[in-house]
Amino acid sequence: MPAPKSSEITQMLAAWREGDPAALSELAPQVYDELRRLASGCLAREKGGHILQPTALVNEAFLRMMDWRPAQQWLNREHFFGVSATLMRRILVQFARERQAAKRGGHAIQVSLSEASGLKTLDETDLVALDQALTELEELDARQVRIVELRFFGGLSLEETAQCLEVSLSTVRRDLRMAQTWLRQRLAPAS
Repeated sequence: MPAPKSSEITQMLAAWREGDPAALSELAPQVYDELRRLASGCLAREKGGHILQPTALVNEAFLRMMDWRPAQQWLNREHFFGVSATLMRRILVQFARERQAAKRGGHAIQVSLSEASGLKTLDETDLVALDQALTELEELDARQVRIVELRFFGGLSLEETAQCLEVSLSTVRRDLRMAQTWLRQRLAPAS
């Protein structure tokens, strides 16, 4: 099956938003492979032995998106995958917190950020600590957090991120560098 064009996905999302029940049935197989690729990317950065599988992560994210459907105003393909990336982040963080609680402070799931969004000085960072840092950064600059989510969890290119956020490519690059610097400082081990 050839990959659908961005405009085709946007049209299916608009039809779904308007309540067309057939649109969801048509949309799901069109976006599933890309959602699974995003989930695989997220999980590849996890510590080895993670029990979540890409299919389970995609299914959970998709179920949560279906719950949001009445209120969600899908703008386009990039927006849909951006929301998907955010949901996958939340699911992984929730899973990490549950595992930590179960182990009473045991080892948290580790995520390598070095290959995902250019945070080259970070080798492995605790996902819960990353989520907390992103939450703190969001209070300072929500767009920077959105860029990190779209790039790291969503796997969007710089160009797709700029399009999704309706900002220039140079703005995305600048904000990403600033977010990376802030996160490096915030997540650096205390000396």
